[in-house]
Amino acid sequence: MNAPLSGLTVVEVSSFVAAPLCGMTLAQLGAQVIRVDPIGGASDVQRWPLAASGASIYWTGLNKGKRSATVDLRSPEGQELVRRLIVEGDGVVVTNAAGLSWLSFDALRARRSDVIHVQLLGRGDGSTGVDYTVNAGVGYPLVTGPADHGGPINHVLPAWDVCCGLYAALAVVSAVRRRDQTGVGARISLALEDVALATAGNLGLLTEPQVNGTQRERLGNAIYGQYGQDFTSRDGAAFMVVTLTRRHFRDLVEVTGTGAAVSALAEALGVDFGSEGDRYRYRDALSGLFATWFSEHTADEIAAALSDTTVLFERYRSFADVAAGPKVRANPLFSRLHQPGVGDYFAPGLPAAFDGTHPAPAPAPALGQDTAAVLAECLGLSAADIARLSSAKTIGEASA
Repeated sequence: MNAPLSGLTVVEVSSFVAAPLCGMTLAQLGAQVIRVDPIGGASDVQRWPLAASGASIYWTGLNKGKRSATVDLRSPEGQELVRRLIVEGDGVVVTNAAGLSWLSFDALRARRSDVIHVQLLGRGDGSTGVDYTVNAGVGYPLVTGPADHGGPINHVLPAWDVCCGLYAALAVVSAVRRRDQTGVGARISLALEDVALATAGNLGLLTEPQVNGTQRERLGNAIYGQYGQDFTSRDGAAFMVVTLTRRHFRDLVEVTGTGAAVSALAEALGVDFGSEGDRYRYRDALSGLFATWFSEHTADEIAAALSDTTVLFERYRSFADVAAGPKVRANPLFSRLHQPGVGDYFAPGLPAAFDGTHPAPAPAPALGQDTAAVLAECLGLSAADIARLSSAKTIGEASA
């Protein structure tokens, strides 16, 4: 495949989720991404889960397809090597490392006027924040979980890290395009909290209290403003069922054999269940009618019956179920990958398919495995130069 970002080199100085995800996304789009870590690795190098070998499944998952260099980031000579990688390369750096004046936009622009510098932050004022603290301060944990639950519930998905990483990748691509057209570089800052606030605002969660004087209620597994609910089959399988349109709802009523009961309920309440608002307001009563049909049928019977309708549904599955099933093993997004230290497994490539093809995943490097090659190829250092830097512990060697 003719990769869209082929020929572009990006230097990444990062850890954890958002910045590494940005770099991996750019790598999957064809860029050469050089992840620079301190010697011994950043604070995420041994983050759980770990393989039997001790290798971090997490770290390898977010660094697929990159090159890895380890440098003493506290030494002036090590800092100069990283600056040279940026300014003598394509002048693009992504980092979430805070307070490094030598890696700042101003320091790099003094060496290259068209540098593109992407700084990921916790909060817009530069103070620290991680996904779970940002989430706590935005409001989502107070509307997550069962309707009768009294306290906050954190979500296991680091949503703001993921969104921030993808926004950062988009920012890099946009800045490169502008530079190609105008010759102008970019100073880009992107805060985790701003991503969360913007998302909450865009989805109406922050607008609602401002204009209506109300705020979102905790709904459990229901869907705000629509009819959606979870049900349990006779043999204990859980399903999520969603009806977004009149036709979806009619099909659900028909397949569950509840037409007469739903009509009687609508007449008694004086409502029209063709309206999504009425379906939402009286969701508990409707769910009570539908639940009987689900409880009388097995999971296989439910799946077969709903598959013949327009109703949107899915059976709840564990990660283990998904990993062993066709969503992974028969999906062109995934291909078999050998990751040293982890083993053979099905790994995802880029979710976007270009001309019908998903860019395939490549293994993550061992920490520091490309240090010498990167310095030789990108900076023209000789074997003697590299040996001296290694002896001085300015650069690291590949981890086992």
